[in-house]
Amino acid sequence: VQLQASGGGLVQAGGSLRLSCEASGYTVFINSMGWYRQVPGKQRELIATITRALVTDYTDSVKGRFTISRDMTKDTVALRMNSLKPEDSDVYYCNAQTYQSTYWGQGTQVTVSS
Repeated sequence: VQLQASGGGLVQAGGSLRLSCEASGYTVFINSMGWYRQVPGKQRELIATITRALVTDYTDSVKGRFTISRDMTKDTVALRMNSLKPEDSDVYYCNAQTYQSTYWGQGTQVTVSS
């Protein structure tokens, strides 16, 4: 499984951004997909996940602001981020889980200016 992320960029506080990630390869084996973020020197943090049944889960800090979605026909997962705060500035990573493996996309930088 390969993951290609896109989106991100620079936005002012209170603004919105949308991240997208397309999976390719043996996508039929993918169970959950999600988004993580990481500041250099810190542990990667889980932001949101979505299962094959489209059940979602979010970390508390983004609940009500971020929305994860998944298109099973296109093997894509997206993260809509609203009401962005400077502390949301991070490198964001797309993730896919199969029963046996974990896959990561390349990081995409999100910067929120105050």
